[in-house]
Amino acid sequence: MLIGVPAETLAGETRVAVTPETAKKLVAQGHGLRIQAGAGAAASAPDAAYAAAGAEITDAAGAFGCDLVLKVRRPSDAETALMRPGAALAGMLDPFDGAGLQRLAAAGLTAFALEAAPRTTRAQSMDVLSSQANIAGYKAVVLAANLYQRFFPMLMTAAGTVKAARVVVLGVGVAGLQAIATAKRLGAVIEASDVRPAAREQVESLGAKFIDVPYETDEEREAAQGTGGYARPMPAGWLARQQAEVAKRVAQADVVVTTALIPGRAAPVLVTEAMVQSMKPGSVIVDLAAGKKGPADSTGAPAGGNCPLTEAGRTVVRHGVTIVGETNLPALVAADASALYARNVLDFLKLVVGPGGGLKIDLDDDIVAACLVAHAGEVRRK
Repeated sequence: MLIGVPAETLAGETRVAVTPETAKKLVAQGHGLRIQAGAGAAASAPDAAYAAAGAEITDAAGAFGCDLVLKVRRPSDAETALMRPGAALAGMLDPFDGAGLQRLAAAGLTAFALEAAPRTTRAQSMDVLSSQANIAGYKAVVLAANLYQRFFPMLMTAAGTVKAARVVVLGVGVAGLQAIATAKRLGAVIEASDVRPAAREQVESLGAKFIDVPYETDEEREAAQGTGGYARPMPAGWLARQQAEVAKRVAQADVVVTTALIPGRAAPVLVTEAMVQSMKPGSVIVDLAAGKKGPADSTGAPAGGNCPLTEAGRTVVRHGVTIVGETNLPALVAADASALYARNVLDFLKLVVGPGGGLKIDLDDDIVAACLVAHAGEVRRK
């Protein structure tokens, strides 16, 4: 099969869907591989490395004109027009954007949204959300440490003792756990909160303190279990109690990292403006849900996140607190983010490429069925 890898054109997107490492493996499997010139440059993967792996360096039309196109983000309308009907596309295609999926279906493409893969043991090696969230959690703490004008670890010096930074992590999924681990390595004192009771053991195993909010009803306990590895919206009563408990910790925190996202829904508010006002001057909030809540602002960028004062794509100071609204943290660690993503893609291709090297769509495979969002002119997800 002829596989194309175009350069990403979305503003700020530095990742690439195939690295020289995975390119070599695809070529060894008998596939032809076309890489758009410069596609991997921002991820420390020069054209020469791809050529050495056996790939052909081409232009955008050459990359998009293949049997299978591998991308990080969904192609623009202009890019989609370069693909031929009947071709296949795999990438992070935003399966909750019905209009976007409809455009892919109208172009006659067979499209796989990799972030729609179920969170099962079998799908772990191709879980793009987890691989990229892991990087986001790491980078969130590194950014916070850079912006925070004090040390993270406790230091005892001849000039006196410096207290360790207090870090609060809200939302303990993959990103939250990596944020805890990274902050711990830097010597911070960490507290963390999550709606799922199972998160307590994970938090404590990393050396952080779990912010406990007891469940008072069966409805609260059931919602806290989550669905398919994701959190579910919690009842209003529990959220009010959690907010009161978290508010106390946030007021004492030097750094807050928020990571709460529910697929297909607006990001929940975890840090209110009143909480921001209660924080010490010089404190830092890194909002990993930036741009996932509310209408677009005057620039067209989505507003808000886990904090209503977050501005997507910007770092701002509000009430003396620095709020980071980066919307694509993995792209700030492009080389490793691309390496992990490319391995996820390579493992996914094992499910959709047949023994003869052609496309194979097995709808009895739960991973393939979940990821297939467009085929034969129809959108397959709602």
